[in-house]
Amino acid sequence: MVLVALNWIYILVTVFLCGFAFAMLVEKVFGYAIQNAVEILFFGLIVVTVYAQLFSLFMGVGAVANLVLVGACMLIFAVWRKKIAVLLYDKIQNRSLLYKITIIILIVIWCYCTSRGYMHYDSDLYHGQSIRWIEEYGVVKGLGNIHVRFAYNSSFFALSALYSMKFLTGQSLHTMNGFIALLLSVEVFAVFDKRRITQKNAVRLSDFARLGALYYLTLIYRDIVSPASDYCVMCVVFYLVIRWLTAIEEGEKNVAPYALLCVMGVYGITLKLTAGVILLLLVKPAYMLLKEKRYREIISYILLGVVVIAPWMIRTAFISGYLLYPFPELDILNVDWKIDAAAAALDAAEIKTWGRGLNNAALVDLPVSEWFPQWFQNTLPTLGKLFVLADVMCIVFLAIFVIMFFVGRKRKKAASDMAGELLALSAVEASYLFWQLSAPLLRYGYAYVLLLIALTAGLLYRRIQGKGSLLWCAAIILAVAKTVSFAGYVVNTAEKPYYVNQQDYGTYDLERFTVKGTAFYYPKSGDRTGYESFPAVPVKTEIAFRGETLRDGFMYVEKETSAKSEKTLLKY
Repeated sequence: MVLVALNWIYILVTVFLCGFAFAMLVEKVFGYAIQNAVEILFFGLIVVTVYAQLFSLFMGVGAVANLVLVGACMLIFAVWRKKIAVLLYDKIQNRSLLYKITIIILIVIWCYCTSRGYMHYDSDLYHGQSIRWIEEYGVVKGLGNIHVRFAYNSSFFALSALYSMKFLTGQSLHTMNGFIALLLSVEVFAVFDKRRITQKNAVRLSDFARLGALYYLTLIYRDIVSPASDYCVMCVVFYLVIRWLTAIEEGEKNVAPYALLCVMGVYGITLKLTAGVILLLLVKPAYMLLKEKRYREIISYILLGVVVIAPWMIRTAFISGYLLYPFPELDILNVDWKIDAAAAALDAAEIKTWGRGLNNAALVDLPVSEWFPQWFQNTLPTLGKLFVLADVMCIVFLAIFVIMFFVGRKRKKAASDMAGELLALSAVEASYLFWQLSAPLLRYGYAYVLLLIALTAGLLYRRIQGKGSLLWCAAIILAVAKTVSFAGYVVNTAEKPYYVNQQDYGTYDLERFTVKGTAFYYPKSGDRTGYESFPAVPVKTEIAFRGETLRDGFMYVEKETSAKSEKTLLKY
């Protein structure tokens, strides 16, 4: 816990300063001041993630990357120290003692959860090794050829490598999921502000989204120790939708907050490609800007999005030979390290079929009517089944809401607000449908599953003119019930010796083979290798170097088992 806390202090300072610099840029270019501290931190996360990816294009993301980051942060502080001091003083002074105590409690809770817990299976399969490659080499051409999962290239791994601090602690820390969950929990805490809830017309759709986020956070605290990208991207989606709805509820007419949240949506794509559907939200800021013919601002926002996504796409191109992986249809690069198109297609099929509970890539084109019943019956827990059934009903309700919106007569302001809310709900529903029809593993899409229910419930509740105090009571009951559950978790894990250090990756019984004088490790049984033994692959396999060293990268080698699977898939 001590190392986690110290790591978070460093992350907090650097991320805040980078976020503050971004806020100053936004104010200068767009004339909009970002005042929310948590929002500054989320945009700071985007900045440091882009930085980590850019740095990885030239060398390993370790001590030098952090020295450059610290130097940049010192410069930021020197330039804007007075404004930073005013902002921090204002935020601290205007908070009650109870609020400050609650924030401290949240920090302790998430610090405890980040220090120990369940290390996700995939973290010892490829997350840890992916982070290690970034720490050691930055980016390696054709890395996906020795293990296709390295080609998934979530920007979260570059962010994790930047703050892993192995060069300082001797252990690669993996605290970013816990830090991001902490930030989201601070945003969620607003739902417990009784002054807002008891105000007239205080039933806010954003509070229903916060309630969904609260439930999600209570699901992942056991797993947050793992550097899996699923938790990070779900937290970002929750935060994005909450802030979008909050802007509407506060009567925000400036296009900047909506456009900037869409930039955050682009960031979500770099965390996990499937988050891209949430960018349907672009309709609102695009309409506002085009209506007023503000073409210069349009170009500026597009450039912001390009800056966020370009380093990720370049990394993907280096690792896999494709701009987007696994999408072999987008084959526009002629490079010698490209993953074979059939292997990429097989990988994409396996992702879908695994999510559908089929575990057979040849069944990727099975009709929904055939795989859905089996998936629903065999892969979902009881509560998951209830969620999916509720989501199906929500789709019907959204259609009704849209019809009512176009048929009913509303005041211009009310109609505009309702359009913004329906757009958010539509983006969430489209994201849910994309998840449901592609690779519906719950952890891949919990945000869409819960937000669709929460936002639909909020619209219905407001329609019947329900009181805000009831929502507040529901939040209290959920918090109390989950606190009891968390207390049981603490009792069961308190004896684990992670009060100073953080729980490390798993260790496995490995063997080794040598290629061009380089030892590669692989497990005697299973397919997990952990982090420490490096470089490691899930099975002993043929490896073709592009040059003489690891830094030169790897070329594709057709393997007998893969070739057989690919032929089966293509035949099907």
